[in-house]
Amino acid sequence: MIENIKTTPYTDQKMGTAGLRKKSKVVMQPNYFENFVQSIFNVIKPAGKTYVVGGDGRFYNDTAIQKLIKIAAANGVKKLIIGQNGYMSTPASSNMILKRHTDGGFVLTASHNPGGENGDFGIKFATATGGQCSGQVSDEIFEQSKTINEYKILQADDIKLDQLGTQKLENMEIEIVDPIKDYIELMEHIFDFNAIKKLFQNGFTMCFDAMNAVTGPYAIEIFENILGAAKGSVLNATPKKDFGGLHPDPNLVYATELVNLMFGNNAPDFGAANDGDGDRNMILGKKFFVTPSDSLAILTDNYALIPAYKNGIFGVAKSMATSTAVARVASAHNIGYYEVPTGWKYFVNLMDSKRITFCGEESFGTGSSHIREKDGIWAVLFWLNIIAASGKSVEQITREHWAKYGRSYYMRFDFDGIPTDVANDLVQNLEQKLPPLNGQSKGEFKIKLAEVFTYNDPVDHSSTSNGMRILMEDGSRIVFRLSGTSSSGATLRVYLEKLEHSNFNADPREMVDGLLQIAMDIAEIEARTGKKQADITT
Repeated sequence: MIENIKTTPYTDQKMGTAGLRKKSKVVMQPNYFENFVQSIFNVIKPAGKTYVVGGDGRFYNDTAIQKLIKIAAANGVKKLIIGQNGYMSTPASSNMILKRHTDGGFVLTASHNPGGENGDFGIKFATATGGQCSGQVSDEIFEQSKTINEYKILQADDIKLDQLGTQKLENMEIEIVDPIKDYIELMEHIFDFNAIKKLFQNGFTMCFDAMNAVTGPYAIEIFENILGAAKGSVLNATPKKDFGGLHPDPNLVYATELVNLMFGNNAPDFGAANDGDGDRNMILGKKFFVTPSDSLAILTDNYALIPAYKNGIFGVAKSMATSTAVARVASAHNIGYYEVPTGWKYFVNLMDSKRITFCGEESFGTGSSHIREKDGIWAVLFWLNIIAASGKSVEQITREHWAKYGRSYYMRFDFDGIPTDVANDLVQNLEQKLPPLNGQSKGEFKIKLAEVFTYNDPVDHSSTSNGMRILMEDGSRIVFRLSGTSSSGATLRVYLEKLEHSNFNADPREMVDGLLQIAMDIAEIEARTGKKQADITT
C-alpha cells in the first residue's frame, strides 16, 4: 500500500558539486533521507522511468537503499537496476547508466569522507548522461526540499539485495545485477590486458590499497584473477561500513599503509589506491609519488599507447586548481585544452560535445569520456598499460616527462574547520584585494594577473565564478578556493605551483615556501582564522 507521509522540511539539503553530504546522524533523523529523495523525484518526474542504484557500502547504505526502493515504487518508477548487496562504485554506476540507457541513477556515497555512525553519508543523483545533474536541477531540488510537506512510500517488506535476478515490487521491476562484470568488460575494451598480463608474468609486482571500500572486489578480480598480479597484491579488499577505521581518501596523509610499503626497502614496482566510491586514485612508484596533476599530464602525453585512444583524442581539461602541467602537453600535441571550475559536471558538457577525451582534478580524480565520472581503476590500468608498453618504471616515466615539459612543483594546503562566516569574510576581503595586485612584485615573483576565476562554458554558454588565482610572470601560481565537500564548517584550500625547467630534485615544500608566505599574507589567513599553518598538507 502506498502512503503519503506528512513531514516537515529540513533547510540544509542543498547539494554541492558532488551531491548531498552530511554526518550520518544528520541523515538518520526522522524523514531526512525520505524528504531529500522525494524532493529529487518531485523535480525529475520519475514515473515510467528506469534508474541505476548502488552505493559504497558505508554505514546506513543498506537502510537508505531500502527506503529509496520503496519511495521509487510509490512514485511510479518503472524499474531499478541495483548492484548486488547494494554495492556499486561510482564509475561502474556511470557505465551502467550509459550501457543500459537508463534515465539516470543514484549513488549512495560520501566519496572520500570517513564512514561509520559518526562519519559521513551522502547521495548523488546522476542524469542519463551518467554524470552529475546540472546546477539548475540541483537548485530546483533544494527549493523543493525547503517546502516539502509529504513524501510517498510503499509499505512493503525489504528487497533481498543479495539475490541476482529480477524481482517485482508492486508495479516496479527490480533487477539485482553483478556490479563488477560490465565494468570489467569496459576496461578490457579500452586497455591491452594481454600486455599487462605479460608484465606480471615477467615478475612485475604491484600493491593496490582498496582502503576497505567498494573497489576491493573489483581490484581482486581485475588485478589478481584476470591480469595475474600475485595473490595478496590487493590490500584492505573487503568493503566495511566504517572502512575499517580508515579515512578512504587516497593521498599521502591517509593511505599510510600503502605509502609506508612503497617507501620501504622491499617496495613493489607499482602502488595505487582508490577512495570510498572508487572514483579517485593515487599513483606511486618505488619511493616515488606522482602528483595527480603530473599523472593527468603523463596519461595525456601517452594516449597513443592505449588501444582505445591510439587513433587520437579530442582534447583534455583540468580544474582551475590543478597544475598547468597538462596545458603544456596539450600545446605540444595540438589538442583542445580547457580549464574549468571544480566539479565534474563541467567536464561532462565538454565530453558530450566531443571537445575533450581526458580530464582531471588535483584532488586525485582522473577520467575520460568512457564514462561521465572520474575513474580510479581506469587510471591505474592506464599506468600499467604505459609501463607494459614502454618497459619503464613509474619514476623513469615521470622524470622523462619533466625533462620534456618542465616540472610543476605543486602542493595543496587545507585550512579546515573554519566557521562559515569567517571563511566567507576572508574570501570577500581577498576578492577586493586582488585587482590592485596586478603588476606588483612579491619577493622573487612578479604578479602577472590576480583575479576571480570565471569560466564561460562553450557548450551551454553559462558563466561560473569559482576560486581566485594569482598568476606569476614565471608561470608559478597561487590559487584560493573554499571547498564544498566537507560535512561541517568550511575548508579554505590554497594551491601553490612553482614551475621549474632544470631543477627536478628539490624538496616540493621548499620550492613553494615563498609562494605560501605570499598567500598567507595576502589572504590574512592567520589574522582572520587564527591558524598559523595548514591542518592538512598534500
